Amino acid sequence: MRTSPRSSLGRRILPLLAAGALAVPAVALATPAHAATGPTASVAMGDSYISGEAGRWKGNSDDTATNRDGTDRAWNGSSYNPAAVYGSTYASGCDRSDGSEIKTAAIAQAQINLACSGAVSANVIRAADGGQSYKGEAPQADQLAAVAAANNVKLITLSIGGNDLGFSDVITTCAKDYLIWYSYCHDDQQAAIDSKMDAAMAGVTQSIESVRTVMSNAGYAQGSYRLVLQSYPSPIPRSSEMRYPESGWSRASTGGCPFWDADADWARDTVIPEISDHLAAVAAAEGVEFLDLRDVLQGREVCAQGTKLATTTAGPSATTSEWARYVDAGMSASQGTVQESMHPNYYGQQALGRCLSLEYATPGDHACRNTPGRDSSGMYLG
Repeated sequence: MRTSPRSSLGRRILPLLAAGALAVPAVALATPAHAATGPTASVAMGDSYISGEAGRWKGNSDDTATNRDGTDRAWNGSSYNPAAVYGSTYASGCDRSDGSEIKTAAIAQAQINLACSGAVSANVIRAADGGQSYKGEAPQADQLAAVAAANNVKLITLSIGGNDLGFSDVITTCAKDYLIWYSYCHDDQQAAIDSKMDAAMAGVTQSIESVRTVMSNAGYAQGSYRLVLQSYPSPIPRSSEMRYPESGWSRASTGGCPFWDADADWARDTVIPEISDHLAAVAAAEGVEFLDLRDVLQGREVCAQGTKLATTTAGPSATTSEWARYVDAGMSASQGTVQESMHPNYYGQQALGRCLSLEYATPGDHACRNTPGRDSSGMYLG
């Protein structure tokens, strides 16, 4: 049964959380291969998990001053400049970071990031297929047409479907249920995800087909470039791997992981695997490669026992820090934006970039995992 707010901390965080924020396979036409007149290029398309949101942060710290114990890459010595990390896309909210997966992988001569935070499948597919502009930009497939004409595209990596399923709403609801309502979120949110799954996967399918149409129209044969669909990692650990107790406020006010044990277990062991399995099925049906990222952050999640916050005496490290951005609690007004919460941070993006490099070197369907105690060099395909 829901009760009144538990504390003033919950009331302070509530407005901050509220602010945060996939047909039949296309047949390849007998078109000539695209003339390789431009530089080779790899292209990222989709949502915030590939745009590089949270790339501002090297691990997490509860210190709100200056460079936050070395975790805030936007600190320039006298003020904060997020545009140094996200470029002009900080103003639009697309948040394409300089350390994003596609940039870190550096597979081709040009790394082109078309992804945008908050994008749904309708923001990927061509306008001619019913796609929609987003944050002042044309649908990503229409942007891809210009990229394909000016470059020799070798790889397109797509991350989409999470926002169609309401990821942000799920996180916000579960955090509210911990901070304010003293109730679980997993039953209601499982039902919400299930109700959206078929439409979301149809959107992912249409996104893939729209990308293929663009490439075919640009003169690319299907075998002249590769298309990889990737899934999502869990930003929080299962309850048995949390370093903060369920009771008290340390999970929220210190760790930035305001989730009940049962909800954390559901997120890590039910919903993330379920979404990954559905995306794998779409990739198989469409004949594209699949990169399973469900376990990429294992042991490196927010509040995971094997990690720790940076401090004034022990700064951030790829081997000891968390690889995802926490939910800002209490200090969020001075530590970036709420929309960065629960995304792979700078270290996580280095890991994802290594996964993509390994995928490019070994075509096929793979799962990517990390090696405990190592940085991104310890990533491997399984």
